[in-house]
This record gives sequence, C-alpha cells and structure tokens, in this order.
Amino acid sequence: MSQQPIYDVLVIGAGHNGLVCAGYLARAGYRVKVVERRGVVGGAAVSEEFHPGFRNSVCSYVVSLLHPKVIADLGLHDYGLEILDRPGGSLAPLPGGQCLSLPRDDARAMAEIARYSPRDARSYEAFHGVLERTARVLRGLVLETPPNIGGGWGDLWRALTAGNRLRKLDASDQAAFAHLMTKSVGDYLDSWFEFDGLKGVYGFEGIVGNMVSPYAPGSAYVLLHHYFGEVNGRVGAWGHARGGMGAITRAMARSAEACGVEIELEAPVEEVLLDDGRAAGVRLADGRTIRARAVAANVNPKLLYLRLIDAAALPAEFLRTMRAWRCRSGTFRMNVALSELPRFDGMPGGDVHELMSGTIDICPSLAYMERAYDDAKAGGWAREPIISMCIPSTIDDTLAPRGAHVASLFCQHFHPELSGGRTWDDVKEEVADLIIGTVDRYAPNFKRAVVGRQVLSPLDLERDFGLIGGDIFHGALHLDQIYSLRPAAGYADYRAPIGGLYLCGSGAHPGGGVSGVPGHNAAREIARDFRRRRVG
Repeated sequence: MSQQPIYDVLVIGAGHNGLVCAGYLARAGYRVKVVERRGVVGGAAVSEEFHPGFRNSVCSYVVSLLHPKVIADLGLHDYGLEILDRPGGSLAPLPGGQCLSLPRDDARAMAEIARYSPRDARSYEAFHGVLERTARVLRGLVLETPPNIGGGWGDLWRALTAGNRLRKLDASDQAAFAHLMTKSVGDYLDSWFEFDGLKGVYGFEGIVGNMVSPYAPGSAYVLLHHYFGEVNGRVGAWGHARGGMGAITRAMARSAEACGVEIELEAPVEEVLLDDGRAAGVRLADGRTIRARAVAANVNPKLLYLRLIDAAALPAEFLRTMRAWRCRSGTFRMNVALSELPRFDGMPGGDVHELMSGTIDICPSLAYMERAYDDAKAGGWAREPIISMCIPSTIDDTLAPRGAHVASLFCQHFHPELSGGRTWDDVKEEVADLIIGTVDRYAPNFKRAVVGRQVLSPLDLERDFGLIGGDIFHGALHLDQIYSLRPAAGYADYRAPIGGLYLCGSGAHPGGGVSGVPGHNAAREIARDFRRRRVG
C-alpha cells in the first residue's frame, strides 16, 4: 500500500467515547476523522421522538459517570449541554400496597427506613460512608492507564501507585474494599441490612447490565462502579441531560468539529486495513478506503477483533481471550409515552413531581432478583421482571406535551439467546406487554396511561447499536474483565496487539457507562505514541 495517509487518526464509531477521543486528539493538533455506521452521532447515547410529541433517550438514559474533566476540557456546556439535578431520590414499590421512599436527604431517608427496620435506619449512614470512601479509590484510578500484567517498569510504577491509593484507607475500609471487589452484592447487603425492600433497592445496583444472580461472587463491584460518578459537583448523584442523552453527544460532536474533526455518518466499516502488520486505515462497506496513521475503535472488543481484523494478524492467545469475552447484560429497554404520571400504591405524601423525579425500582427483594435470573438463564426471560423507571419529563419540559410524560424503563433479566428456536423479533411485543403489566400491578393507572411505546430487545440493542449480546458495557464488568484484564492481559493500556490500533470504547478501562473516560485515556496514549514516534 503506497497511498499516503490523509489523517493522523481514524476513529471508528461516533458514540460518546469516540467523540471524546477525537476531540482530545484534535485539540492536541492531530487531524482526525470519525466514521459512524448509523445516520446520527451518539451511539447508545441518543435522543429521538418515539411517539408524536414525545421524545426521550433511546438507550442510556441517566447522567452520573460523565467525568467533569471531560465536560470542562471539551467545553461541553459551551456547546449546549445542560445537566439537570434530580430533586428526588429513590422510590421502591413493594408488595402489599407499600412503598419505600429514599429521599436524597439522609435524615428523611433514615426516618422512612425506620418505619420498616429501626436497625437498618441506624446502619444506613455508615453503609453510605463506606461506599463513599471506597469509591474514592476508584475515582482516583479512572483517569489513569491500568498497568499491564507482565509489563515493564512503567507498568510496575502504575501498579504501585494504585496500591498506594488503597493503602491510604484505614484497615476497616481496606477490608470493605476487598469485600466490594469480591463478594456478591447479596452477601454484602445481607451483612448490612435486614429489610428486604431496602436490600432490593441496592441489590439492583449490583446487577445493572449484569446478567447474574445477586449472589454471584464479584457482583458487589458493579454496585461500587455506579457509585463513583457525580453531577454538578455532587458526588454519587444522578441527573438528566436536558433534551435527553443525545444532548451530550451532540455537544461532543459540535466541540470536536469546532476543532477540525471530520465526522461522516452512514459510513459502516467493513475492515481495518493493515500495512506491514500495522493499522493503516479502514475499508468502508461501500468499498472506499480511508488511510490514517492510527486507528482508534469505539466498538465492543469482540466486534473489533473478531469481525474487523484478519484473525491471522492476531496472537492465538489473544484471539482465544476475545472469543471468550463475555457480553450478556440481560437488558430489555423501553420508552413509554404517558398521558399522566403513574400513581403507585402506598406512595407517601408530598410533592408528587419530586417523588417521581428520582428512580423508581420494582425490585422488592434479593429473592425476587434471584427468581428473575433463574427464569432467564435457561434461555428465556423473567416472569416478574426487575424494572428501573425514570420519568425525566418531571424536570425536563422539552420531552413531552404539557401535562403528559415520558418514562424510561430499564428491565432485567432477558437472555439474549432464546431457547426453542425463538428469536426476540418473535416475542418482544409479548414481553413488552408483560413489563407494562408488571408496573401496572404496583401503579394501577399505568397501563391505561400508556399512549405509545418504543421497545428494544437484546437483539435490537445488538443489531441497532452494536451492543453485542445486548451488553450495555461492551463486556461484563466481572473481576476477570476489569482494570488490567480489560480487555485482555497485556493490553489494558488501550493499545492492541497490532501497532497503530487502539481501543477507545467501553470495552477498555474503566468500563461501561456514559463517562467519556475510555476516550479521554485512549487519546492520551495515542498522543504519547505519536510524540515517541511509535505511530507510522
């Protein structure tokens, strides 16, 4: 191949991490092009009208993990991003017409818990204190490149630095950190609380996008993973982007373009081109080739290494690891247009919009979660699904007509591979009816309030958004698929076994969620290789 590269870096995928990576590299003076398979930027962080007059986030739907450094460095507020605080906390409908409310104010939350368990109310503050302190260790690591197993002095130094962060915790918190990294979320919560409803609320955080039993070892880590974000300076908080999650990626695209990044839509990549064993650009599905000195891929590692790269160019051990890369989050996503707010049985008095502005979790116990997993694991779906609902229109009046609302339903567990020769195209509307019926049992006006819906099965998530196995994290956040093992031992530094090829998506450290951190970190390593003349 004698053609000279037009671009310094070619980024595959205009999801949020691809846009972040491109934006940072352009700011560093490199010429960057992004190619995107779909006709819109954003990947899984997009907004669209799904019913006349009703608009919502399609896949990802809440903001917390988006790193403040990324927001500031890329000037996202200058390009239209506004993140709205949610005044509400959590609402947990329970069997028997009860409803547990957990306001953001700890004193009010403890008073509510005390109605069900005075002992748990006394434990609540200490429980959060442990999570906050241990989550600081993760916050300190997310912007750092993980050490490669078997690497050189630089990797050893990074490992020592990471260990030093943990050393600064006292002995009790070090033990708690070890428990959170290795224990099941069920065992961890059983050690703190007795009330099933409270354990259900926090148990859900351990299985978000994680198709496992709540008693699967290591599932407590996913609880911790969701605890290190912040919104508008409030650590551990969650919010909504005005206009939906697409507002985040639209701001990222505008920021990148202002620095010279070229973004081409409806340009699916067929193959990563190699020249003397190094990445040299891509071939698109329409036959065009685009040359670049380096390629950064914002796609699932399984998609990159098993579909876009010639297998003969990869080491056999690495290929084996990628073939075994686990992608199965058990997720089913719905958006519904509502003529009115749902009215949950047993909902406490107060400001209804505040109560409805937080997260509503139908997950009344760890046993309920276990049954949902048992139903799905044989190749089916939960007969009583776990449902986490947000109603962003309570704080964002751009999403629905006056007096009406939109709700996001994030549901589990749903096996991506069905038994009996069925496909998700055959059964997804039936399953959507089941989900709506489940909510209706707790809020009897819900079904009749639904005037429109958007349904995304695990197959839709894979087919439409490249989320292999419907996996929202580009690979399960299990202990053997995080940090120095993400995506494989020896390749945790965003570099691939092929020179000039980089992974900048959620399949790299620190994993899934709309954080922008993998894109930020990959851009740093790419720029470092350019400075060291390690890129062609």
